[in-house]
Amino acid sequence: MELKKDSHAVSIDMLLIVHSEKQADPGAQPQRRAGLQSIGNGIRKWQKLEENDLYGTHLTVEVHPQDSMPQLLKRFSLAKRLQGDKNGNTRPRQPGGKDAHAYPWDRSSLKSMSLDLRQFEKLDTYASQVTVKSGLDELVNDLLQEAHSDLERVRAIWIWICHHIEYDIKAAQEKDRQAFKLTDILRTQKTNCDGYAGLFEKMCRIAGVQCMTVPGYSKGFGYQTGQSFSGEFDHAWNAVYLEGRWHLVDSTWGSGLVDTTTSKFTFLYNEFYFLTHPALFIEDHFPDNKNWQLLKPPQSLRQFENNMYHKSEFYNKGMLSAHPETSVIRTVNGKATITMESCAPTLFMFMLNGKQEHGLLSLRKNGMKLDIYPPTMGTHKLQIFAKGNSDIYSSVLEYTLKCNYVDLGVRLPAELHQPMGPSWFSEQMGILKPSHPDPIIHTSDGRCSITFSVEEGINVLASLHGDDDLITEETQRRYIFQLHREKRTELKVQLPRAGKFALKIFVKKRQEPGNYIFVFNYLLCCSNTKVTWPMFPESFGNWGQDNELLEPLSGVLPANRNVPFKLKLHGVAKALVKGQDTWPLTLNSEGYWEGSCSTAGCQEVYVMVLENANHNFYSYILKYKVNDQ
Repeated sequence: MELKKDSHAVSIDMLLIVHSEKQADPGAQPQRRAGLQSIGNGIRKWQKLEENDLYGTHLTVEVHPQDSMPQLLKRFSLAKRLQGDKNGNTRPRQPGGKDAHAYPWDRSSLKSMSLDLRQFEKLDTYASQVTVKSGLDELVNDLLQEAHSDLERVRAIWIWICHHIEYDIKAAQEKDRQAFKLTDILRTQKTNCDGYAGLFEKMCRIAGVQCMTVPGYSKGFGYQTGQSFSGEFDHAWNAVYLEGRWHLVDSTWGSGLVDTTTSKFTFLYNEFYFLTHPALFIEDHFPDNKNWQLLKPPQSLRQFENNMYHKSEFYNKGMLSAHPETSVIRTVNGKATITMESCAPTLFMFMLNGKQEHGLLSLRKNGMKLDIYPPTMGTHKLQIFAKGNSDIYSSVLEYTLKCNYVDLGVRLPAELHQPMGPSWFSEQMGILKPSHPDPIIHTSDGRCSITFSVEEGINVLASLHGDDDLITEETQRRYIFQLHREKRTELKVQLPRAGKFALKIFVKKRQEPGNYIFVFNYLLCCSNTKVTWPMFPESFGNWGQDNELLEPLSGVLPANRNVPFKLKLHGVAKALVKGQDTWPLTLNSEGYWEGSCSTAGCQEVYVMVLENANHNFYSYILKYKVNDQ
């Protein structure tokens, strides 16, 4: 309707919205719609209208300049109209066949629609900084200032909720219905999953986007591997209608997490739960109505309970698959093997019952392999962590191991850390073309020689570790002698006894300060009980990287013997061996310093060098001990 008196007259547009409702009893007091209602097995769902909406016909009158579009109509034109029935009632379309995605996951994307998250950078920054000024309508209006499509409107609402609404653990435990009211949520900025879902639905509807709250079961806080679900639904999330299809979001889990030890909530934004691919969403969300799985074929509750639970970090860190695909593994002959595939090379680690022990983890180009040996029979908890593109390891997978047999012959050193053996990571750290590509080295006589190329400017350090007192912190490097030949580094290793040992490899850039970085280790195995190799001689700082020791390799010399020496030393003017007396070494035609030394009457023998012929100061480079007489 339009009224005019003259050219300066005010134009009045009237928009009549009719709701088909049962008429209230004229003698009864007007009833208010509840913000929440109980449905199903105790889960709550938001009603479509505000708390102060009354039954009957709604009349909206808006005064505006004659030639401009009414703001209300603008708001309704922001998005596709909600579907209407023949009586004019607005209702979201129920999910159908065209909404369903194929199961299992086809690895194409973590999202249910094609997205470039970079397009949201400006909008995300803006939405996360919007503050509540008065009511919900004004908040949504402020959020939509930088949103120009349904997708951007949903994104702005999602970002605001995830960055401003805190999970109220106390209210959730006490099932406090006050925590679900819109006014209380905006005031306290706290709620539980019902409140998150209800707030998200209401804000979307204000923005003109179809949205539904979906109740169901979840593998969230407090979930135990292999547990069954029954009774009341324990969670609620949302479905939004974008670009002709339904999509799934969970703003509760997108906002942060609850620490299982302290039961405290921490804001930690999780992109994974925004428009999640339904084949991934079903891993930890089971809706009350199978149609809201948006899957073809849908999964049964039994399948949901038995399927492997991949945490959101599994996909955030770029994982693609894991085997076995069941959460409970039974060992075979005391061993269980787990493999994982990732979309790019990444670092992994594991913990068995909270310790990094009893396993062999080797990296692959795109994934890893883990052989685990539980130390006792019974049930064990196995956690697998991945690093991805960040500097922090995150738990991506958990298994329950059932062990009914322990192989006593498999006892791994406690110092055997991950990863095992050379890999893409060791290449990245400057160790190339290893002589032993496999992580386990067997030696029959207790000795082995390992060689590899090292990039220019990289220093290498190695140490040997066992589970007894034969190798101490002071001697763990004395069973390894490091040589450099023709651009290759050689590690000569002598074991003090039969058994299993961890050989750790570290690197450090020569020109950079700081400590050596652990790269990988080998597992050295020797079953020969006659093995009793002594330590190598102790080397000092002046022992050059390119020096070479041919003899004697044993760090303990026999008493009262003439012992031959042969070394290749670079940049040296003179060399000698000092025991009870001094014995000069001579340089032969092949470039080796040679000579001999008597060990009579001494407990220690030193190799010393003079680097500058114009000086008379000798430096110690090697130290030997002499057996007791």
